[in-house]
Amino acid sequence: MASDPQPTQSSTKIVIFEQENFQGRCHEIISSCPNLKEAGVEKVGSVLVHCGPWVGYEKSNYKGEQFVFEKGEYPRWDAWTNSQRTDIIFSMRPIKLGSQEHKIVLYENPNFSGKKIEILDDDVPSFHAHGYQEKVSSVRVQSGAWVGYQYPGYRGYQYLFEKGEYKDSTDFGAQHPQIQSVRRIRDMQWHQRGTFHPIN
Repeated sequence: MASDPQPTQSSTKIVIFEQENFQGRCHEIISSCPNLKEAGVEKVGSVLVHCGPWVGYEKSNYKGEQFVFEKGEYPRWDAWTNSQRTDIIFSMRPIKLGSQEHKIVLYENPNFSGKKIEILDDDVPSFHAHGYQEKVSSVRVQSGAWVGYQYPGYRGYQYLFEKGEYKDSTDFGAQHPQIQSVRRIRDMQWHQRGTFHPIN
């Protein structure tokens, strides 16, 4: 009889606490969850990522504002976002990393046209510092997973970019084609430091 090829420990695991500072009822999630309420989660107050990375969404079925979680501790809302618009997460799923290489091309206009900025294996806290002042309306991710931010310094709305093509800003969930910083999403499997800690 052949042995089960599946690893015994899940490669993705996140624990959601209903109150801040890892208090209150907790829920362990190991796979995509399109509706946290249906899974018994009333509120997301704090998050512990054992194996990641993950993305949370403001609405069910992976819609609305996005929040990226890498391996680590998030004791309260402002540990994973500086959004003033919402404090609700209704769905979550693991992020597809693809490879340890990272390459992304961001374009000024829809359908990959106009001025562009190409980034290879680097984090860019400000596009202005690289001479790119334009809006971002379409994106090609050739490898790796990335998170783009509305403002410099990894602030504002977050936009997840997994491998693939985003022909228009609505494809990546943006109401306005504005991205001014971008960073790689890395995993402890390849990067010992791996996780990103925003500076509050």
